Amino acid sequence: MFATLLKRELMLARRNWVGILIPLFFFVMVVSLFPFAVSPEAEFLQQIAAGVVWVAALLSVLLSLDMFYRSDYQDGSLEQLLIMASPTQVALSKVTAHWLVTGLPLVLMSPVLAGLMHLNYSPDANVATSHTAVMMLSLLLGTPTMCLLGAIGMSLSLAASRNGMLVAVMILPLYVPILIFGSAVITASLTNSGYNAQLAILGAILLFALVLTPFAAGRALKVAVS
Repeated sequence: MFATLLKRELMLARRNWVGILIPLFFFVMVVSLFPFAVSPEAEFLQQIAAGVVWVAALLSVLLSLDMFYRSDYQDGSLEQLLIMASPTQVALSKVTAHWLVTGLPLVLMSPVLAGLMHLNYSPDANVATSHTAVMMLSLLLGTPTMCLLGAIGMSLSLAASRNGMLVAVMILPLYVPILIFGSAVITASLTNSGYNAQLAILGAILLFALVLTPFAAGRALKVAVS
């Protein structure tokens, strides 16, 4: 049943390709404007790259959260889905599809933006750096967690008429640890320090969210449509 639900979500997402491109376009625009707004110097951009990329990714995920349940809730499809499958399966399928069409493109686009922010810049031309791979790994662990937490916020505020601001208020405090440790991974890599501990914490947060959030989001969905 989960595979069927996931296939349905991906088919719906393909039809709404414009809505998928908006968060990605926002992510690219926010990061690419920083060299024009602050300074084009490579050393300065490298210092702020971690925070800029992660804040832009966080805001892009927030921007895309309305894609979770809104259309299915408005046309009554969500009630039928909850009858056909368990609420946990419905929530997990939507989170998985949401990350595949919004979170994963952010990860794949990040190397281009890393080059724009001179993330691999080194004063010594003979020294090879691979900070971009570390950044992609941190985003690969952090963006699914943000999608999972966002599913809870959207489930709780589904019946609200203006749920976008409500979700932001509820979810942003939960995003702060992900933002801190995600940017800390890149900063540690830039300073040639160990970043395994920060990556381990991001992975632990992801596993914790993967175990608890689909059940919590499913229960909130059931309450919202009842």
